[in-house]
Amino acid sequence: MAAPAANLKIDGDRLWDSLMEMAKIGPGVTGGNNRQALTDEDAEGRALFQRWCEEAGLIMGLDQMGNMFARREGTDPEALPVYVGSHLDTQPTGGKYDGVLGVLGGLEIIRTLNDLNIQTKHPIVVSNWTNEEGTRFAPPMLASGVFAGVHTQDWAYARQDAAGKTFGAELERVGWKGDEEVGARKMHAFFELHIEQGPILEAEGKEIGVVTHGQGLSWTQVTVTGKDAHTGSTPMHMRRNAGLAMARILEAVDAIALDNAPHALGAAGHIDVYPNSRNVIPGKAVFTVDFRSPDLSVLEAMEARMKTEAQAICDRMELSVEFEKVGGFDPVTFDEGCVTAVRSAAERLGLSHMNIIAGAGHDACWINQKTPTAMVMCPCVDGLSHNEAEEISIDWARAGADVLFHAVVETAEIVA
Repeated sequence: MAAPAANLKIDGDRLWDSLMEMAKIGPGVTGGNNRQALTDEDAEGRALFQRWCEEAGLIMGLDQMGNMFARREGTDPEALPVYVGSHLDTQPTGGKYDGVLGVLGGLEIIRTLNDLNIQTKHPIVVSNWTNEEGTRFAPPMLASGVFAGVHTQDWAYARQDAAGKTFGAELERVGWKGDEEVGARKMHAFFELHIEQGPILEAEGKEIGVVTHGQGLSWTQVTVTGKDAHTGSTPMHMRRNAGLAMARILEAVDAIALDNAPHALGAAGHIDVYPNSRNVIPGKAVFTVDFRSPDLSVLEAMEARMKTEAQAICDRMELSVEFEKVGGFDPVTFDEGCVTAVRSAAERLGLSHMNIIAGAGHDACWINQKTPTAMVMCPCVDGLSHNEAEEISIDWARAGADVLFHAVVETAEIVA
């Protein structure tokens, strides 16, 4: 495969203008976006994306999960397409770039090829995956998970939001349910551009993250049961304090993650204590331990150690404890050839870069099970994401999209 010439670059100003135009749909309260999956705002954002794709001469496909596939034909009708994309849905208090950069960066590849009248052997398809965020319909990466065979379509259709509305019914309501069988498409490769959602690239002064792996995830819900009691009249040695046990378990979680540094992570984001009253010793605590590692054996060992230490803590305090695995996925190793295409593109363009591990889940993590896959990352200010204050620079967006362009076009093979 011949690599594109180093002077071939996308139109960074046009990409930025598209990002800002999309951000007008589903505006947040403080400058970000609220464009949750299968809302009216999501439907409006999809319509704008489709219009742009049609203006670029692309043919839109739509499957039964609402995944959008905008295709530019190649010169070889037998060649499998190279796919590129991410997601347009956001968190309730999301930023303007998480996911959207990857979709519009893919569209910018097509616009640039059109500008330069460049043809490729393989077709190129720009994708928008439905409900990546999972904020309205859990779990995240839902539609790409169905595409990859991780979830069944019926199960996905039955997911409910907080109001009891189902994914399937809302997909019908907003008018973005297609006829195409989910997962039937064959791919040559898949690439996804995304903001880092962490502080490493900015701290290291690097313009590009070459994503070699994705963190594995283990979510274990822990329920500690003691006894509610009055805080003012129950002697210390007679208390069965579930809140205290939770604190000691979470201290152990922190130690376990630190013992597996530098790539392992551990914390609890979801925490409930009962009855949650100022003058009542908690009789029950329910919390979810989130462990992450790019090494499956480390991930499993951390989970096992947490259970052993939590059980010992509760035994000493005469409390009961229960564990329930409520989510997770194995670590991802991205395709060596696709990763090399990303790294070579950064080098060819003279951009500073480093290998990086994706700490969050992405559609690419599931699509990697179907076809050779890689990711490109660009920095974000202070590593902040899933927040309306999420920010990147136009130069970071341009650099990430240039690398994406070169990796995708090299893989799709320019026709002389």
